[in-house]
Amino acid sequence: MDKFVDFIQAFLDLGATVILPIVIFLLGLFFRQKVGAAFRSGLTIGVAFVGIFLVIDLLVKNLGPAAQAMIKNLGVSLSVIDVGWPATSSIAWASVIAAFIIPLGIVINVIMLLTKTTKTMNVDIWNFWHYTFMGAMVYAVSGSIWQSLLAAVIFQIVCLKVADWTAPMMSEFYELPGVSIATGSTISYAPGIFLVKGIQKIPGLNKLHADPETIQKRFGAFGESIFVGLVLGLAIGLLAGYNAGDVINLGMSMAAVMVLMPRMVKILMEGLMPVSESARTWLNKRFGDREIYIGLDAAVALGHPAVISTALILVPVTVLLAVILPGNKVLPFGDLATIPFIVAFIVGAARGNIIHSVIVGTIMIAISLYIATDVAPIFTSMADGTNVKMPSDASQISSLDQGGNILNYIIYKFFALFN
Repeated sequence: MDKFVDFIQAFLDLGATVILPIVIFLLGLFFRQKVGAAFRSGLTIGVAFVGIFLVIDLLVKNLGPAAQAMIKNLGVSLSVIDVGWPATSSIAWASVIAAFIIPLGIVINVIMLLTKTTKTMNVDIWNFWHYTFMGAMVYAVSGSIWQSLLAAVIFQIVCLKVADWTAPMMSEFYELPGVSIATGSTISYAPGIFLVKGIQKIPGLNKLHADPETIQKRFGAFGESIFVGLVLGLAIGLLAGYNAGDVINLGMSMAAVMVLMPRMVKILMEGLMPVSESARTWLNKRFGDREIYIGLDAAVALGHPAVISTALILVPVTVLLAVILPGNKVLPFGDLATIPFIVAFIVGAARGNIIHSVIVGTIMIAISLYIATDVAPIFTSMADGTNVKMPSDASQISSLDQGGNILNYIIYKFFALFN
């Protein structure tokens, strides 16, 4: 079993830039693409994700330190540190159930496709770690492998159903036809869709509108996404207390993210569309006319400038929330740079309206902070015996990503009632 776990971990360590091309190539062959065409699709998608993650790395490496400097300037000191998704995923894969999750997840997805209970063929295997963490939390309170696997399956099923539900949004707003998102952290913020609809019915608030298109129309060339990224980057640099040179560097980096990310997503779609069409043709021949979505990492939604703009505004807002929310003990840290991933559905539901997206994002992040605070004790206990180190200035750890995940919390609390 240990050797199998090591094999799984070694495979996952290859990362999405290797795993996804392999999966797409094999899917292309399965759906009767020619070898050359399938290989090109896989290679193109691999190249696109290399580009996407390079841009994300640019975002994280620049935004992370700025957020930390902002926290330091405010003199914030809280007892629970947000260790971020990398540490959280390490805790997940260290669980005794980790070896079962990927094969079980694939089987569940295939069964749901065959029974037409989902339209999403989720190839985002790397993000199965969210299912693993769900199961690991239940194992920590129950000691039962069967309960933990059941919890992981429930989490996966809900993710797939939400992915189906939001796929039309991915096509209409994000211009990603045939794509869905089943990433656990993004799914957690799906309730924000209902909040957006509520805000759009409130007199006064429903008149507030600012999306990239209207901003550009109003300000001309200075309203383009490249300038919006520059301005938001400069603002965060000033809030971080940076010197003039560092402020300008951060502004340039955010401008680059705004320009480069949409272009990487276009390359991704160039590789994905042939496979998606082949899958649809193959399924239609055997199961009649039916729709099929390819489940991808939420990173594909970061190509829309409204997502990055909303996330950049929410970084200082999240730090402020941590200070002013009564009862919150979590210091936002590791997951501040991943806010773009968790607001994708909110921005899509708001049709790119940055004002509505920020309002709803603020509410949802406040909820996540309270959830992350509540699960901090079990989160900390799960980290014992792993390679995750406890920060020197913290008594406990948690995360906004999965520690503050609403779906994860509901399922965990349900199983905790019986243990």
